[in-house]
Amino acid sequence: MDDMVLQAQKFINTTYAGVPGIPTVVEDGTTGWDVMYALTRALQYELGITALSDTFGPTTLGKLTTLYPVIDGTNTNANINRIVQSGLYCKGYDGSGISGSYDSTTGSSVTQLKANMGVAATFPGNGVTPKVFKALLTMDPYVLISGGSDQVRAIQQWMNASYINRANFFIIPCDGYFSRDVQKALMFAIQFAIGYDDATANGVFGPGTQAGLKANTLSVGSSGTFVQLFTAAMVFNKRSGAVFSSSFGSDLADAVSNFQSFVRLPVTGTGNFQTWASLLVSTGDPSRSGTACDCVTEVTADRAAALKASGYSIIGRYLTNVAGTTLNKKIQAGELDTIAGAGLRVFPIYQTYGGSVSYFNHSQGVADASAAIDAAQGYGFKRGTRIYFAVDYDALDADVTSNIIPHFQGIQDRFDQYAAGYKIGVYGPRNICSRVAASGATSASFVSDMSTGFSGNLGFSMPEDWAFDQISTISIGSGTGAIQIDNDISSDRDSGQNTFDPVPTQKLDVAFDTANRDALLADIRATMQSLGVDETTWYTNHSTEDALNVVLQYDSYITGLARSLKMRKSLIQVPIFWEYRKYTYLDDAANTFVQEYYSYMEQMEAWNNMPVWQQLITPVPEMPVGSREDASAGLGQIFAATAISARNYCSSVGITDEATLDASDWHTMETVWNNLYTDNEYNITTAALVHISDAHSIGQRVPGLDYTDAETQAVLARYNGTGDDATEYGVQNLSVYQTFEKYNAPARNL
Repeated sequence: MDDMVLQAQKFINTTYAGVPGIPTVVEDGTTGWDVMYALTRALQYELGITALSDTFGPTTLGKLTTLYPVIDGTNTNANINRIVQSGLYCKGYDGSGISGSYDSTTGSSVTQLKANMGVAATFPGNGVTPKVFKALLTMDPYVLISGGSDQVRAIQQWMNASYINRANFFIIPCDGYFSRDVQKALMFAIQFAIGYDDATANGVFGPGTQAGLKANTLSVGSSGTFVQLFTAAMVFNKRSGAVFSSSFGSDLADAVSNFQSFVRLPVTGTGNFQTWASLLVSTGDPSRSGTACDCVTEVTADRAAALKASGYSIIGRYLTNVAGTTLNKKIQAGELDTIAGAGLRVFPIYQTYGGSVSYFNHSQGVADASAAIDAAQGYGFKRGTRIYFAVDYDALDADVTSNIIPHFQGIQDRFDQYAAGYKIGVYGPRNICSRVAASGATSASFVSDMSTGFSGNLGFSMPEDWAFDQISTISIGSGTGAIQIDNDISSDRDSGQNTFDPVPTQKLDVAFDTANRDALLADIRATMQSLGVDETTWYTNHSTEDALNVVLQYDSYITGLARSLKMRKSLIQVPIFWEYRKYTYLDDAANTFVQEYYSYMEQMEAWNNMPVWQQLITPVPEMPVGSREDASAGLGQIFAATAISARNYCSSVGITDEATLDASDWHTMETVWNNLYTDNEYNITTAALVHISDAHSIGQRVPGLDYTDAETQAVLARYNGTGDDATEYGVQNLSVYQTFEKYNAPARNL
């Protein structure tokens, strides 16, 4: 809390209490837009404006210019002086105690403020001019802030100094950050350099501005204002080697060549129109022809021929339709073969709604990942395919933090769990793509640059990991070959796919119909009783119904896992059900012993890392009686050593992407055991991977959709080890498997 900001808030609330249109602000000593808006309304009130507004617009500026062209020590309106002083405190300058007297302290702070803005020479003296007042009542910083660039700040100050006297140019931040307002200011500056008068300049990259830039190609030896503006644009776009300058030298030509290569323009090393365009607007020159495209229309043989004839080689197509809509945008039966047969390639896009912040969250990301993986595998997209998940709205930066990054972390979590080899991409504006990539959740971006006005595009440079750049909507072909597409530039980061796995002839499992829950419970009870296991037993912790409830609680996860691994979900359900039902107080004791063991190991490690003098006065930790390194844990009662062996095997054959785990390192054992014990999804996934590893160990093929009862029984037996007890385990659990199949098989065959 800042005490003087608090005093500014008290000034607003006390002086303007009861004034219609000036709200009471929270007195918390924190600067925010609510304070700046209240000060703006207070100024309007002092100027005699009756329709008060948060906006410091033309009416406020005009009235201020007429009544107070300069506010300095001669000003006798104490409240206007207090508004100036309050604004100074909110900006971090000394406001002379909000005294109402424009004294030397106030004047010195204003002088410093104008110097920081870069307008001290344009507005000499210690007075506040109207445009300075407008800037004072914003949240814009005028000092370099953490992470900002000195070079960007120097350009910001230069633009303020050079153009502040133009009618529609207002003071921009001088914080070292490229932003939407800085981008708009740069466009105005370019129009002024072209020769626009104040009535014509509008900051829009229109035909006149484009014509002016086409007439001002820059190359080695060029100098002057256009070079300054061009190098400013290069610096704003974070181009390595770019330096703000009025001279175009060989170093700049090299930097330009690198930029042109990065955005896939012809490499000339000159500041030609297409290079200007790519620096100034997200689409760049929208008349460029891409080699990639995306569309919501089926690509038939005639359309594929038209696309290829027009120079396209990669096509983005949608994995699913959107529930509740009539648009049939998903890949159609046989379409992938048609595309590949025409010599084209495909990259998949997943989008349902995704049009507002409320859609995005971690759990929705998990659900979207499951649906996308399922659809991609259903079409035969191989491991190595990158799926682009869409964020198709103008998300604010705060939305990215609060919702979109967690959404993609949910996608990543599900991919990590059972989509080994598949990659995650993001479709969206530049800021979203860059920030999600920085979070580590994606490996490439499909940039929606066609939305030039999006706040996530304007003022943001091209993501470094861009794969596709969507710049225009066009129509190509004629007759049966006619198709409307979004024209995309390709960086060659993602070449798409042109071969596909066979679509399984066996049907995949589907979600359990909860209407059958009671019938399944009755059948599973009967099965267990036939095996000598009643609904409850005194020595176990869970009933048969408890065990079934756990299986059904994770039905969505188990179904997705089974579909991904192309095995029967019943095979995963059985050990989860059986082991949970058979859990006893002895298992509780074993878990406690393992926890005590690792607690001892951590204490011992800490003791070993102590200085010798501290070891001398600290007792050596003692291993608790009965403690043990490993025990069966979690829903599927899996040993850490078993989990490590199974996960390492599945990784070695490409079923998962997991790094090799070292069972000889107790830290690894502890981590895996804790995961098995506390993370039910990790445990369920491990149970499925154990089946795969077990099948290999007994010389059987990988569990598949057409597994026989004999193969199933053998794998279930191996889950419990070897020997007679394991054999009996397999026999018993085959009966449980068949009970689950009684409900799973009809559902998938509907």
